[in-house]
Amino acid sequence: MRSLFSVTLLLLLALTLTTEANKRVKGHKAAGKHEKRPASECSADDTRYGKCIPNDGDCGEGERESTCKDRTEQIPCKIPCNWKKAISDCKYKFGPWGSCDAVSNTKSRSGTLKRALFNANCDNTVKVSKPCSPKVKKTRGDKKSN
Repeated sequence: MRSLFSVTLLLLLALTLTTEANKRVKGHKAAGKHEKRPASECSADDTRYGKCIPNDGDCGEGERESTCKDRTEQIPCKIPCNWKKAISDCKYKFGPWGSCDAVSNTKSRSGTLKRALFNANCDNTVKVSKPCSPKVKKTRGDKKSN
């Protein structure tokens, strides 16, 4: 009777461990929509990438074309929503914001190219502008006056 109980307990333990192992494999990041792709015979220099085209709106998840030799495929990509769409594949080092132009009510700054992602064609320098803030920033030494 004891041996039957021991065998039953051992089988129950093995079944529990197998079930837990299957759960971990199914919940793993690689399983699902973006499984690992097979290794390609193309090097990074041979591969050309198209512009990332968002699925919805100007930013977020999207797709880009990846072309190597005679093979073209769509690969997932993402445009961060805080980047301008025109320079999304280019990374720039920006200087400080300039003073506010009273005529256009905008301020601007320029940036120099740090690196190009996905072999993108990037300008060496860019200039971006934004509306001036309506609030005047106070320095630490200023105090409220009544």
